[in-house]
Amino acid sequence: MVFSSPIFLICFFPVTYLVHRILRGQRARNVWLSLASLVFFAFGQLPYLSLLVGSVTADWLFGLWLLRGTGRRRLAVGLAVTAHLTLLGIFKYLGLLARTAGALTGTEVPVPELVLPIGISFYTFQGLSYVIDVYRDPSAGTRSFGKVLLYLSFFPQLIAGPIVLYRDVSEQIDRRELDPDLTLSGLGRLICGLGKKLLLADTAARAADAVFGADPASLDLRLAWLGAVCYTLQIYFDFSGYSDMAIGLGRLFGFRFRENFDLPYTAASVREFWRRWHISLSSWFRNYLYIPLGGSRRGPRRTAWNKLTVFFLTGLWHGADWTFVLWGLWHGAFSALEGRGIVPERLRRGVAGHVYTMLVVILGFVLFRAEDLGAAMGLISRMLLFSGATPAQDLFLRSLLDRRTVVLLLVSVLLAAGIPQRIWARLAVEGTGPRRRAALSGIRAAACGAVLVCSLLHMVSSSFSPFLYFQF
Repeated sequence: MVFSSPIFLICFFPVTYLVHRILRGQRARNVWLSLASLVFFAFGQLPYLSLLVGSVTADWLFGLWLLRGTGRRRLAVGLAVTAHLTLLGIFKYLGLLARTAGALTGTEVPVPELVLPIGISFYTFQGLSYVIDVYRDPSAGTRSFGKVLLYLSFFPQLIAGPIVLYRDVSEQIDRRELDPDLTLSGLGRLICGLGKKLLLADTAARAADAVFGADPASLDLRLAWLGAVCYTLQIYFDFSGYSDMAIGLGRLFGFRFRENFDLPYTAASVREFWRRWHISLSSWFRNYLYIPLGGSRRGPRRTAWNKLTVFFLTGLWHGADWTFVLWGLWHGAFSALEGRGIVPERLRRGVAGHVYTMLVVILGFVLFRAEDLGAAMGLISRMLLFSGATPAQDLFLRSLLDRRTVVLLLVSVLLAAGIPQRIWARLAVEGTGPRRRAALSGIRAAACGAVLVCSLLHMVSSSFSPFLYFQF
């Protein structure tokens, strides 16, 4: 079940929300949300429901072990980390290891046919953060299984994040208010995310899929860049749209999640890009890996090595393929070079910084999206090759850029650059009078209504399109 599906929007969400509002008492509401979250997960992968519940139970038991303070605390956290990484390794990376071993030895190694449990990369990282935080500070944990269950299984962020820390929601699990302002902002955020996914990401996806699915030899510079840029827009609006919907749904149930995106395509350096992109994952790797490795405290060479290690694992976290690893190392190399001052300062300021960063990001996403390294290199070579266009290439380009697609791609570029957001923020600051505030509220409501109607019409008329990050 996905947020942009009719069964979620028409059945699951309204029923879950109405019962949650009708119930009185925080404990009853928490039990209801936990049950609803398990149903949400089971709808997509019932056979793996026991895996999720088992993972939650293990984290709760490890937390109790650490809370009791009976000694061997390092053993407890070590076992927890080993258990989670083993679970992730079996389901996500066993196939990659088998294929790599076969390629290195020249023998045929059987590749296990395992279905990847949805959300496993996210709930294992949340579980790890919970156990590690309790190890560092026992006051960060709880003895209540129900609270740990709700924290790890809450459906808005269960499948594709954002990664939420227990300390950020522990008080909200016990005490939260369903005030009208939070409800309205949550509903608006939910609609905004739905529009990002269905109207913008899916539009960019059609052009990106067509280009990446074509033989690189049949592409010219225009088509290659169109595919790369469209995928860059697709993955941003797909994942930030999901995050918006998760944050909005959280607010509707009284939870306040931290932001997961902050206009990453306005960054003027790779390091700034990662402070704005998938913020919860970047923060997780910084707090639970980069800083424990020594961060930037052990000299420039060790700092560069730590960054490469973190980005290597960031790429591997995204997918069990060496193209993802190379994507991570690509970003890690530029982050390390910036840290050493090797990338000139003038390239990390103003327009030059934005151009440099976007080139790194777009070329990196070609690695991220391509089926294999050969396909990635083939498309990148076409992005750098100036040649005359053939009639077939002209026809292909026109078939991809109909009027509706061009308009929505322009809207996507403007939103990714933050231009409408800055204009609206200025209007909101200047709109201090009651009439101006009422007018802005009316405009916002009308815009949300229009986005909702267009999104629903698109959903009815188009085929199902899952969120990209479900595969991770």
